[in-house]
Amino acid sequence: MIDPSSKYRIYLATKPVDFRKGMDGLANYIAQNFDLDPFSGAFFVFRSKGRDKIKVLMWDGTGLVLIYKRIEGNGFYWPKLSEGRVTMTKAQFEALFEGIDWRKVTSPKYLHPRSA
Repeated sequence: MIDPSSKYRIYLATKPVDFRKGMDGLANYIAQNFDLDPFSGAFFVFRSKGRDKIKVLMWDGTGLVLIYKRIEGNGFYWPKLSEGRVTMTKAQFEALFEGIDWRKVTSPKYLHPRSA
């Protein structure tokens, strides 16, 4: 399991991608479709058409890292198909990676103290 720290941005592509794409093809997809830098250190998560496979691409400072996971059962939970991307929290990413419905994972609301 990869474990992004909370300082990393995590982006989820909402549409399936061609799973024949490798690192360079996915990096190009990120640059062209998301207008983001694939070498920023962010995590980029992609799904297959069948919802049973994901690829995660990230730059670790020395090279591109590609993680591929196939899950058994009902597949990964994914938002409705649309153009673009969704930003995820670390907790949501961990739930997605484990096959849990990450859309139900929320961060607690913290109240900020008022100044006197």
